[in-house]
Amino acid sequence: MNDVPTVATTTPTGSSDRFGYEWGHYSELKPIYEEQFRRWTPFFGPDDWAGRTFVDVGCGMGRNSHWPMTYGATGGLAIDLDERSLASARRTLAPHAGIEVRRQSAYDLDERDRFDVAFSIGVIHHLEDPDRALANMTRAVKPGGSVMIWVYGLENNRWIAYGLTPLRRALFSRLPIGLTHALSLPPTMLLWLALRLGAGRTEYMRLIRGFDFAHLRSIVFDQMLPQIAHYWSRAEVEALMRRAGLENVRLEWVNEMSWAAIGRKPG
Repeated sequence: MNDVPTVATTTPTGSSDRFGYEWGHYSELKPIYEEQFRRWTPFFGPDDWAGRTFVDVGCGMGRNSHWPMTYGATGGLAIDLDERSLASARRTLAPHAGIEVRRQSAYDLDERDRFDVAFSIGVIHHLEDPDRALANMTRAVKPGGSVMIWVYGLENNRWIAYGLTPLRRALFSRLPIGLTHALSLPPTMLLWLALRLGAGRTEYMRLIRGFDFAHLRSIVFDQMLPQIAHYWSRAEVEALMRRAGLENVRLEWVNEMSWAAIGRKPG
C-alpha cells in the first residue's frame, strides 16, 4: 500500500471529524460488510471489478476499498480527511499494495481521466455541496468510466427526515462527540430488543436483525452524529447524477430505504 504526504485541502462544511471518531472506534473489518458492499454497489458483481482501477471518495475505515481489491481490482485511491479514519483505512488496506491512501477532501479531488470507476458510499448525502463532489468524481474517471454512489433515500425514511432530523440538528450533532456516542447506547438497546421481537418489515430491518450489538450501535451512532444528512427521493438522486454530466444513469432501490446510482462519463 502506498501512502503519500498530506496534501492541502479545502476545509468542507460537514462532519469528517465526527466520522473520524466513529471509524476510530468501529474499525474492525466484519464479514457482513461484504454483503453490505454488494448491496450498495448492485451494478457491479465481483467479476466486474477485475482489472479495474478506482477512487473511493470518503473511504472511512477503508472497508469499501478492501472488497474490490479482493475481487481483482488492480489498484486505486482512497481519500478521507480525518486522521483517525485514515489510520483505520491504512490498517484495513495494508494487504493491498496497489492502494494509495490520501488525506484529501472530495472538494479537492483533482485527478483527471485516471480511474475506471469512482464511487462514494454513504458520503455524498453528508456534504454541503454534493454537486461539486460529484463533478470532481466524474472528472477523475476515464471517458466511458463509471461513477457510482449510494445515498439515503427519502422513501421509507420520512420519519427520520422529518421526525428525528430536527433533534439531530439541534442536539446530537452539536454535543461533544464522545457524549453523543454515550447517548447512542439507550436507543441501540431499544433497537436490539425491537428487532429480537420481530419489529420492522422492510428489507433493511430484516438485514440488520442478524447484526451483533456493536454493529447496531455503530449504525445508531452514525445516524446521530452528522451535521448534515440529506434524504433524497429517486428523482432527486437521478437529477444529481445528470447534473454531473453523466449518461446512461441507472438507479437501484437498496434495502427499501436507500438509492444506489450509476452513470457513465461521456467519451
